[in-house]
This record gives sequence, C-alpha cells and structure tokens, in this order.
Amino acid sequence: MKAMKLIKDNVIRTQVAIVGAGPAGMLLAHILRSHGIDSVVMERRTAEHVQSRIRAGVLEHDTSNLLREYGFGPKMDQIGKPKNGTMIVWESEEDHFIDVHKWTGKRMFAYGQTYLTKALYEAHMASGAPLLESVSDVTLNDIASERPYVTACHEGRSIRIDCDFIAGCDGARGICVQSIPSNYQRVFEKQYPFSWLGIMVERPPLEEFTYCFHNSGFALAAQRTPTLSRYYIQVPAGNRVEDWSDQRFWDVLLNRFPLRISRKIQTGPSIEKSIAPLRSIVREPLRYGRLFLAGDSAHIVPPTGAKGLNLAISDVHYLGTAFSDYFKRGSTSGIDRYSEIALRRIWAAQSLSTRLTMLLHRCPDEDPFESKLRQAYYTLLLSDETAQSALAHEYAGPPLVK
Repeated sequence: MKAMKLIKDNVIRTQVAIVGAGPAGMLLAHILRSHGIDSVVMERRTAEHVQSRIRAGVLEHDTSNLLREYGFGPKMDQIGKPKNGTMIVWESEEDHFIDVHKWTGKRMFAYGQTYLTKALYEAHMASGAPLLESVSDVTLNDIASERPYVTACHEGRSIRIDCDFIAGCDGARGICVQSIPSNYQRVFEKQYPFSWLGIMVERPPLEEFTYCFHNSGFALAAQRTPTLSRYYIQVPAGNRVEDWSDQRFWDVLLNRFPLRISRKIQTGPSIEKSIAPLRSIVREPLRYGRLFLAGDSAHIVPPTGAKGLNLAISDVHYLGTAFSDYFKRGSTSGIDRYSEIALRRIWAAQSLSTRLTMLLHRCPDEDPFESKLRQAYYTLLLSDETAQSALAHEYAGPPLVK
C-alpha cells in the first residue's frame, strides 16, 4: 500500500505514525502527503463510526482559507455558508451582534465537522494511503528515543509500526496522553457545573448563529446545512439524554429565546440527541520525546466559542509544517517550537471560550456579585465600540503562524 512499507511479516516502516483518525489525524495525514511525507493512520473505531459523529462547525477565516489551500474549498462551498459573525440575545436587553466582518474584515464559515471529516476520508481513500481501522491494544514504545514504534492488534494479528515520529490525535482519554509520564506534563483543567443538551432536527435554521442568555440558562441556535439545524440548551451536570423528551426540550428552548426569535424556530422530531459536559483542559508541553499531541489530545475547550475544531486544525498545520522542515531540510526548529507556538493559540482560545461561557450561562451557585459583573460587561458591550471590536477580534481568532 502507498506510504506504508512492509519490512517483514507484520512490521511496517513509515515516517509518521498517526494515532487517531478524527479530523486532526486525517488532516495531518493529508498535509504530510502534500509535502511528500509518508504516514500511517490508525483508529480504534471504524471509519463509519468516526464519520457519523456529530460535532460543531464554525470555522475561523484563517481556518477556512487553510482548508482551501489543501483542496477542500469545493466541498465547503457546496455545503457551508459564510457568516459575518454571531448574534447574542439577552433577556430584557438589546441584542448584540459580534460583527467579525465589520471589525476585522474577515468572515467566519459555517461548515459542520461531520462534513469536513467525510471530505478528509474521501481524500484519504482516493490517495490510496493506509488507514488501519478497528485497531486494539495500541502501545507506544521507546517514545523518548530516536527510534519509537507502535504496536497494536489489527484484523486479528499483531503489528508493529516503526517510525520517526508519533502524532497523538486520539483524544483526551487516548493512549497517547496516557503514555506521557505524569511527572513530565502539567494538566490545567476546569470543570463546569452544567452541560449542553443538543438535538439535530431536519428543519431550516435561523439566519444567524444565535447565543441566548436567560435567567433559567443558556440556549443556542446553530446551523449545519440550509435544511439541518442544531439547537442546544444548558442543563445541570449529570442530566441524561433519557431524561429529556423532544417536547420537553422544545418547551425549554422556546421559553429561553425571546418571542420575536422563538416564533421563527421550526421544531420537529430530533434525528440525534446528546449531552456534552463543559470542561477546559490544556496539557503542557505538547511533546514528549518523539510523541506530539494535537487536537483533543492536547486540549479541550468549552463549545461556547466554537474553537475546538479550529484549534485542532491549527495544531496539525503547525505540526505538519514542522515535520516537513525536519524531513526536507533537516531543521528541528519547528518540532522544537511546536508546543510553544500551538499553546499561544490554545490559551487565547481558552480565554475567550471561558469568558463567553461565564457571560452566557448561569452557575447553580452563582452569587449576586457575579450576576452584576455579567450584566456590567454586557452593558459595556452594547455601548462601547472598543469592547465590541476587541470581542470580534478574539472571536475571529489570532492569525495562523505560517
């Protein structure tokens, strides 16, 4: 198979072993192919399962441009939609539009992660590059040495992948995170006392992505396609999907949105329903020996700022460029600075996502002082152009380092 050299029975040689075939791992493989670098991607789930996962999809301007550079523009334009920003509606207050285009000259792009993942898989399969699905018993070996290798079970047999580097793209609970000694890496974490309950419905979405603050909790109207909508409500941590009928969900959502907006929402039977706890995680550093973390392995952000997918893409952009510099020019500068460069963007996203989360949600143990602070910031946002510009620039995301 292309990009996978069989040395002897069940032993494979490649340049980069990629653990995890979500958007981070698959985009990294695509970037490496564009630079003429071999990789092998392995995934514990099936390709069908990975492509079916429902995730958010608001791309920053620089993110969408990067995807266009790698050939995904036609797919994006077929399904996605450019957006000038995001609306905030507030109980008993004026609305505020985070006008990214006005203040930055850039546009966001609504493009569901599910569709990007499918496009990445199509490109991967068309290239003939290897993808090892349904692997088990994955173990990273000698990652602190110059000759790391990965062992796993695939299709009932043991395999070994010898490589120069390992890219850990298998999530916050994956084997790559677990393979780093606990005394080597710091983990910064915050758990929120609430979750998001989301449903997918085959109905046309609202014109704008719309965040809603209500005294009883947060709500969100999001878009996937012109005929597919995604809605969320804040629920207490520990709630289960089984606790929520479609009717109960719609009753809460419509009550939280002002009437002028709720009457525009087209309800219907859910085609998908899930609950996601809100948390923040950052790991430092993102490298241990020849192992590099990217995507959810490196960080988790609250979905409020729509930064998770954007960070995953910027991670693998930096990492792919660093590997290219190493293999083509023998330079270690990129791999040595990967963690530093990626973490700047990660912490900027955490800062925005945390502040938006606290602005738009009510905590169960919130005191009057915190409520007043939230109101004071929103009042400032409505009246002060400097605050409006600052938020729009943060929401648009910092420029990608080339």
